[in-house]
Amino acid sequence: MNFFRGVMGGQAAGSQPSGAETIQKLCDRVASSTLLEDRRDAVRALKSLSKKYRMEVGTQAMDHLINILQTDRSDSEILGYALDTLYNIICNDEEEEQDDSEDAVTPLPVSGKHKNVSVPDENAQKQADDLGAQFTDKFIQDPEHVTLLLTLLEEFDFHVRWPGVKLLTALLKNQGVQVQGVILVSPMGVSRLMDLLADSREVIRNDGLLLLQQLTKGNAAIQKIVAFENAFERLLDIITEEGSSDGGIVVEDCLLLLLNLLKNNSSNQNFFKEGSYIQRMKPWFEVGDDNSGWSAQKVTNLHLMLQLVRVMVSPVNSPGATASCQKSMYQCGLLQQLCTILMATGVPADILTETINTVSEVIRGSQVNQDYFASVNAPSNPPRPAIVVLLMSMVNERQPFVLRCAVLYCFQCFLYKNQKGQGEIVATLLPSTIDANSISAGQLLCGGLFSADSLSNWCAAVALAHALQDNLTQKEQLLRVQLATSLGKPPVSLLQQCTNILSQGSKVQTRVGLLMLLCTWISNCPIAVTHFLHNQENVPFLTAQISENLGEDERLVQGLCALLLGICIYYNDNSLENYTKEKLKQLIEKRIGKENFVEKLGFITKHELYSRAAQKPQPVFPSPEQMLFDHEFTKLVKELEGIITKAVHKSSEEEKKEEEVKKTLEQHDNIVTQYKELIREQDAHIQELKEQVLSMTSQNEQMQVTITQQLSQIQQHKDQYNILKLKLGKDTQSQSNSQADGSQVNGLQTEELTQLKDELEELRKQHTLLKTQLGDKDALIDTLRSEPTQTTEGSARGTENTELLKELEALRGQIQSQSTEINHLKTERQELLGRAEAGSSDGVPSSNSPVDFAKIAELESRLAAQTTDMERLKEETKRSLESRADLEQQLASATSTVAILQTEKAKLQTEVQESKKEQDDLLMLLADQDQKIHSLKQKLKNLGETVEDEDDLDARDQTDDDDEEEEEDED
Repeated sequence: MNFFRGVMGGQAAGSQPSGAETIQKLCDRVASSTLLEDRRDAVRALKSLSKKYRMEVGTQAMDHLINILQTDRSDSEILGYALDTLYNIICNDEEEEQDDSEDAVTPLPVSGKHKNVSVPDENAQKQADDLGAQFTDKFIQDPEHVTLLLTLLEEFDFHVRWPGVKLLTALLKNQGVQVQGVILVSPMGVSRLMDLLADSREVIRNDGLLLLQQLTKGNAAIQKIVAFENAFERLLDIITEEGSSDGGIVVEDCLLLLLNLLKNNSSNQNFFKEGSYIQRMKPWFEVGDDNSGWSAQKVTNLHLMLQLVRVMVSPVNSPGATASCQKSMYQCGLLQQLCTILMATGVPADILTETINTVSEVIRGSQVNQDYFASVNAPSNPPRPAIVVLLMSMVNERQPFVLRCAVLYCFQCFLYKNQKGQGEIVATLLPSTIDANSISAGQLLCGGLFSADSLSNWCAAVALAHALQDNLTQKEQLLRVQLATSLGKPPVSLLQQCTNILSQGSKVQTRVGLLMLLCTWISNCPIAVTHFLHNQENVPFLTAQISENLGEDERLVQGLCALLLGICIYYNDNSLENYTKEKLKQLIEKRIGKENFVEKLGFITKHELYSRAAQKPQPVFPSPEQMLFDHEFTKLVKELEGIITKAVHKSSEEEKKEEEVKKTLEQHDNIVTQYKELIREQDAHIQELKEQVLSMTSQNEQMQVTITQQLSQIQQHKDQYNILKLKLGKDTQSQSNSQADGSQVNGLQTEELTQLKDELEELRKQHTLLKTQLGDKDALIDTLRSEPTQTTEGSARGTENTELLKELEALRGQIQSQSTEINHLKTERQELLGRAEAGSSDGVPSSNSPVDFAKIAELESRLAAQTTDMERLKEETKRSLESRADLEQQLASATSTVAILQTEKAKLQTEVQESKKEQDDLLMLLADQDQKIHSLKQKLKNLGETVEDEDDLDARDQTDDDDEEEEEDED
């Protein structure tokens, strides 16, 4: 202890030892001391020096500290000092000095990641960061060190667990990928860290959240393990316990960890949805009427919650997963809650902006959610649709730029794959639906389109273009819109007014927006192209814009003008004589030049802002001046650029040849389509026949079962009648003593037997009718056998099989009726037997017993006849089964015919492909030949030779033919 007093208290005389010497002495003491108390004091001294002498402690003491962690596991105090020392030399964040007292516990700051202190010397901070990375590399050189640290985290002692959590967090910050790899392969490594969330001490739990944030960054495998360790349930419980959006920094840490787990991880997103955790997000967005005075923490929390919703419905996710999440959000009421925030008053601007973006992606491409959003009204007097209120903000130049972008994105998502919504927006512009007493979406768009604010012009033009996206009907309907420009002048169409503003030379942003609108409007709509070309000033204006050599800012406008003119060529139906495809191409060649035209067209995709807009649907721009391209328009440019380039370079002859090739291909396609339809019909017919065969099989099985049951019942009846006959023979002598009573019984038996006789006669008639019907069925089966098994006769067989099925159904009904009658006969026989037994017990003699025996014999004979008929019916049923087997053979033949037809279809498709390839080769050969002839003619002209064009040769040939005809006439 005297040694430590000298080190810590100073020396009485002589020079003071340097920091490196002191650290060296402490390290020697840690390595050589046998007493635990001495090693503990040495490690505590190293901890106190680790911030001031970070380099020295790290280089000299790290191995000793790691050895302490391995050997002195029984003493939690020395473990805590060692972990704190390692944390001080590895961590790059400058923190407050901690109290070294054993009894003092330093409270955890609100969040470790928010304790960054500004360092004036950037170079010093960079050196400190490099130093932390170096010590981290040294620590993780042996993966067992990280495994040892994970083991120490299982210690419940606060002085061990908390420093261990901080140290592992610092390691992950400095060398995240390497430490993640070690933890991933460590047995139960992630599970040990997940246990930190269940710690009852908030200090450890909160730092455990920071640790898991660093652990899950950019590692999908760890993200999945953490998610399946019930992380979602624990984090949502913590958020609820801390007060949801009104909670503190802990809620923010939980939300950041949830974002790490869900962003770009489809497996975790699906697990989150299937676990019904989306429903637990709804209470987060419950806001009251008074929304003033939100704290900065609440704004941050709610912003992260909205981002979490957007992660689940992001456009970059798979369409199926996004649609499923959108459906869940609507069903649980989350979308309704977000719309409530959207229309609430007093909500901060940044939260309102993020809410608009969130609602946009929740309704994007979901018809149900889009319809609900269209029905939302703002709490105004009179109530206005939410879409109208949002559009008022978009065209208002005094609103913040990010809010206007969010409203535009919301309007785009509302119209995405929503033809019903597109029709409703365009309808507000048509003359028959305009209401002068209310403001409609169409009026706001027109007002923004022609306002003095260029950003409003651009936003309105893009919004209107989305109302026309992939909707030919609305493009044609919008041609009917008429605008009153000024008093005393006739109204002009919306299309004409857009071109008028273009020709006036407004700002670049305005012209770009209008050109994008016009390109979207007339693309794939020949009627709109005709209306556009009908104005005699449009084409000269476009050619003038393209041919001029303007500055860098005007290049984009020139490219869009070239695109618009190219669309007029490609979608031209040649209905205007002055502006046919060929004349427009000649105009380009004379006024602009084909190569120059293609170069100007390429200015669009070469623009620096084009690629940024093509990345994602949301319009995000750093400044209003850079707001030039729309995401959907970039798709249109990508689709049309190559097509227009080919269309401009093609000659009239090539176009004619292409049209012929198209017609030929269409004919081939029609033939293939006919074969496909024929095969489809045959497949359907075969399927019907198979179903009929299955139905007939089941019916025959049921009939066999019924016949078997009836045969057994008849046998039972015969046995019972034999027993009755024996009983009546034994009682004949006793019945002769009581004639009066016997006569009553005999009269009753005679009446019953008469009734049975009538019923048996009726059964005989039914059997005769059934036999006749079975004969007709046999004749029908013979007819089916005689017919050829061709596919074209399948419909006739289907009709006859249907008739056979109906007849078999009638046969089954008759058999059921017969079974019912036999049951009735059985019941009456039992009643007769009971009465006969009653008469025998009373000792009443019967004077008419011979008559009774005769009737019973007659009844037995009739029952025998009925049994014979039933046997005959069974034989006929067997014959029907044989006929069914023949039908199955016919079905097999029809199936083989279908296979032959399919083989022929495949051959035809192969021939079509070969013909297409031959035509393409011929076109290439013709193009090469024309090019060679043209070059040879040019060379001959350059050499001074007279070369006649094809038109001159044709004229000369025509003249020669005329001369020959005149000479023949004279002769």
